[in-house]
Amino acid sequence: MRRVLSLILGGGKGTRLYPLTQTRAKPCVPFAGKFKLIDIPISNCFHAGFKQIYILTQFNSAPLHSHITNTYRFAPFDQDFVEILAAEQTYDHEGWYRGTADAVRNSLDRFRVHSPTQYLILSGDQLYRMDLRDLLKNHVQKRAEISIAVIPVRREQASDLGIVKIDESGRVVAFLEKPEPSADIQEMAIAEGFPLAEQLRNEGKEYLSSMGIYIFNASALEKALNNSYSDFGKEVIPTCLEKIKVYAYIFQGYWEDIGSILSFYAANLNLTTIFPAFNFYDEKKPIYTSQSHLPSSKVNSCSIHQSLTSDGSIITNATIRNSIIGNRNIIEDGAYLDGVICMGNEYYETINQKEENQKKGIPNLGIGRGTMIRKAIIDQNVRIGDYCRIGIDDIPRQNGHFGGYSIVDGIMVIAQDATIPSRTVI
Repeated sequence: MRRVLSLILGGGKGTRLYPLTQTRAKPCVPFAGKFKLIDIPISNCFHAGFKQIYILTQFNSAPLHSHITNTYRFAPFDQDFVEILAAEQTYDHEGWYRGTADAVRNSLDRFRVHSPTQYLILSGDQLYRMDLRDLLKNHVQKRAEISIAVIPVRREQASDLGIVKIDESGRVVAFLEKPEPSADIQEMAIAEGFPLAEQLRNEGKEYLSSMGIYIFNASALEKALNNSYSDFGKEVIPTCLEKIKVYAYIFQGYWEDIGSILSFYAANLNLTTIFPAFNFYDEKKPIYTSQSHLPSSKVNSCSIHQSLTSDGSIITNATIRNSIIGNRNIIEDGAYLDGVICMGNEYYETINQKEENQKKGIPNLGIGRGTMIRKAIIDQNVRIGDYCRIGIDDIPRQNGHFGGYSIVDGIMVIAQDATIPSRTVI
């Protein structure tokens, strides 16, 4: 009987997702209105029946702790669990995790208690649906010691990824980390004798990229980590190729690494299209998240085009296009949003609090009357006053951090808890 222990890697500081990671770990960044990024890998594990899950993290982990504790609860005598393992000092280890492999190595004693036959290692900030049982089945059929999930890519994509080379049997024989755009990497192309080679070449996808999803036999993981290497992709996997049987599992579905503001913005807005690349509307395999117990959103005489609205929002006489409205958003009369990810609020303000806001001269939580916003991410608990113009006027967007807001890759990001006074133009 196989016992699979799932390990979800929480990542480091997430500098490319800053300022969304200023107060939270990457996997806890809100996504698609009402979810967190971490809900994706956890849900994939649940649908495969893998319900013993550790999440390894060390940076801004308090919000992640709160989300996991309040969301993934099991019966008191159930052996299933979803548990956070944050970096800690012990007599054997006094520093922070130095990378993905180092994080796993320093918790091996805790993992051995469960006597797993295989370890499933996932990333906490990717968007995909994968039947992880099929990955395990392929791993067992190939008699692999390590399996790597890979996705076919074009040459122009290869420079941002780790590229693997396989032989005709699917065994990984070489690994190349983020080759330069000008480098000749033809030798890393899919072997002509491999069953899918011709089909993928016809699609212009000659290379296979690691997805950062692995299955290790328990003994193989012990052997692979018997060193000082800190990272799976850059160090551990390449050094295992000669002494351990490493095979590829080719995944041909949608996959997006949410590693930057640009990829985060694009993946979110794709959900507003008629046929999004990622399907949240699957009754048999839902994406799980915390129960908000909020009322339905109230829409008062609005024009809403290809947008998502989450629970508990109140939207009045607004125009909203290609946008995502998170929980508890208050959008006032005459507001205009185009290409906006509005993460919403963690609480409602009372009448007394709104009266205090008026005395202090600060806006209420939400988006004020007549405010216009285009191509922006608005983090949680933001106060935007009346008649603001954000991203509307023909003002060049230069990357940088400017107090309560940042511009990253041409996208405006309003920081969590920021206050934007009425009639502000950005």
